[in-house]
Amino acid sequence: MKQSLIVVLLGLCLAAGCQKKENAKGVDTGNLDSAKEDVSTVGNPKLLYTLPDKYNTPDGMALAPDGSIYLSVPNLADNSYPGVIVKFASDSVQFFTSLPAHPDTKHACPMDLAFGPDGNLYYADNQYENDKDYKSRLMRIRIKNGQVVGIDPVVTGFGLSNAVVWKGNTIYVTDSQWDMPDNDKGSAVFHFTLDELTKGLVTLKPKTMDPHILATFTTQVNETGVDNGADGLDYDSKGAFYTGSFGDGTLYKLTLKPDGSLASKEVVNTDQKIACVDGLIIDRKTDKIYLCNSRMNAIMTVAPDGKVSTLVQNGDTEGENGKIDQPAEVLLKGNRLYITDYDKPEKKFVNTKADKVHTMSYVDL
Repeated sequence: MKQSLIVVLLGLCLAAGCQKKENAKGVDTGNLDSAKEDVSTVGNPKLLYTLPDKYNTPDGMALAPDGSIYLSVPNLADNSYPGVIVKFASDSVQFFTSLPAHPDTKHACPMDLAFGPDGNLYYADNQYENDKDYKSRLMRIRIKNGQVVGIDPVVTGFGLSNAVVWKGNTIYVTDSQWDMPDNDKGSAVFHFTLDELTKGLVTLKPKTMDPHILATFTTQVNETGVDNGADGLDYDSKGAFYTGSFGDGTLYKLTLKPDGSLASKEVVNTDQKIACVDGLIIDRKTDKIYLCNSRMNAIMTVAPDGKVSTLVQNGDTEGENGKIDQPAEVLLKGNRLYITDYDKPEKKFVNTKADKVHTMSYVDL
C-alpha cells in the first residue's frame, strides 16, 4: 500500500474514533493497561497449591533449619483478611501463626522472611500501603520447640521493608522506599547484627543516611509509574550481594569489605534488559540468579557472565494448571524452584487484575 494511502486511512480512522483496537476475544488491546497483550509461553510450571481467599497474596518464603518451608501472606489484594504466616504441607498450606497488627495502621503485612542463627524467624512488616510515614518494621517471631512464644519488633522506621536475608550473624533488609530530602525515588539495603538486635529495639532515622545503610539506589520511573526500588536480595558463593529494582529492573552487585562495610556498588552488565526485579534467589553452587520479572510474568535467570534466559513465562492468566500469575518470590530447595503468584498488578503489567484464584507454582530444574 502506498504511504500516502496509509496516511489517509489512518486519518479517517482517527477522525472516526476508531483508534481502539480489539483482539479476537473482544479485549481492547489499543488502550489496554498492560505490558503486552501476548507474551511468549516458555517452560512448563506445575501447580503447587490453590489457596483460599484468606491467603490471597502469597509472597515470601523461608527454608527452616529442619527443611520445611514457611510462607508469608500479606493479603494486600484483600486486606479484610489479616496477614499471616503459613507452612507448607504435602497437599496444602497449614496455618502457622497470626501476626500482631501495627498499633497505628491496625494491619500486619508480612513480606519476605528468614530464619536467623538464633533459630527465630524474622520477617519484614511492610506498612507502606497502609501508611507511607515510615511505619514499616522488621519483626522477630521467637520460636521454642517449634512453637511461637512471642512476636516483637526489632527494627522500626522503614519506609517499605521488603527482602530479608541472613548471612552469618548479620541480617540484610531491603527498603524499597527509602527516600532522601533530595531524592524521592530512593531505596536502600540495610544491615544489622544479631548482637544489636538482641540488645533492644533499633529505631531508624528516616530520610537520612542512617548508619545501618549498606547501599542506596535511585529508581528511574518509567511508564509503569512505579518508583519502588531495591526489592529481592541474596548473596553468591563469594559473599557478594545482589538486589534489583522493582520499578526499573536494574540489577545491582554489592561487594563487601572484610569488616562488612560496602566496598563497591555496580550495575550488573546483562546481555538483555530486565523490565522488573521482584524476589530473587542465588544458587550458590553455580552462582546463577533466579529472579521474578513480575511485570512480564516471567521467571528469568542471570548467569555469572551476565547472560539472561527466560525459564518460565506466560500471558495473563488466573494461574490455572500452575501457570505464572505475577510471580513475586522464588525459593530453591534441591532441584525444585518454588514460585509465589502474588497476583496484584501495577499498570503496564502483563497481569491485568487481581483475580479470585490464588495459586503457587513450581518448576523442577
